[in-house]
Amino acid sequence: MAAAVIIDMPDTSTTVINKKLDELRERVGAVTMGRVLTLVIAPDSEAVLEESIEAANAASHEHPSRVIVVMNRDADAPVARLDAQLRVGGDSGAGEVVVLWLSGPLAGHSASVVVPFLLPDIPVVAWWPDIAPAVPAQDPLGKLAIRRITDATNGVDPLSAIKSRLPGYTPGDTDLAWSRITYWRALLASAVDQPPHEPITSALVSGLKTEPALDVLAGWLASRIEGPVRRAVGELKVELVRTTETITLSRPQEGVTATLSRTAKPDALVPLPRRETRECLAEDLRRLDPDAIYCSALEGIDRVEYL
Repeated sequence: MAAAVIIDMPDTSTTVINKKLDELRERVGAVTMGRVLTLVIAPDSEAVLEESIEAANAASHEHPSRVIVVMNRDADAPVARLDAQLRVGGDSGAGEVVVLWLSGPLAGHSASVVVPFLLPDIPVVAWWPDIAPAVPAQDPLGKLAIRRITDATNGVDPLSAIKSRLPGYTPGDTDLAWSRITYWRALLASAVDQPPHEPITSALVSGLKTEPALDVLAGWLASRIEGPVRRAVGELKVELVRTTETITLSRPQEGVTATLSRTAKPDALVPLPRRETRECLAEDLRRLDPDAIYCSALEGIDRVEYL
């Protein structure tokens, strides 16, 4: 792998940045051929900037991408200013990273600044890693994308954040809280498919109050069963109650191995670590079509009883 090349470009323009990108491709050997998408990241704070780039770099090994990061630096500045940083080579995974900081009047025109860097004829995905717009599809950056990814986990109030996804939902939206529970949903579905094949009469989802993945998991269950679904704060577990058995999937909060218990049957140990952001992002980039089940899970949250 080529060594990373990082170029800081203070007080610059989109034309100068594109010329520098062309120069870097020739010097480092990076090419735009083979790119499958453009990923636009819009962090709200510097705190998640590097974490977001790291996750995008990791995901780009599976989905070679141009990564464009755009964020406001000083929106109240009297003069419009664009600062940039280019990353090509080892640090940028299987793609290239363009970081853009917007100041002054330019801060209100992020989409216009991003457009010159979009690769032609490939899809655009927008990702808000912390604070997301109320209606992502109507945001200027969201209008450029066919897939829009949010992350309620990093919201100021994670529960309110995941609940707010439904009023602003548009086909093509998703949240990383949903992909964090992919394996939980798979294990629960597999357990339910085994005898005695009785309907689930009630469910309990328990865990940290600040974990929106559990809220959307409870919503998913509420959209699938007729009985009540409760959400509690406590140990990390999901209980599914049938007439003749109870299925429990539990894991220590910081653990990597879960226990699947069923009435009158031996416990089974299964690997179930918390999924990292990079894994969730890579999963969401595999499918660019609307996720109707995610929408149903959001709708189901209103049926959940909070203890």
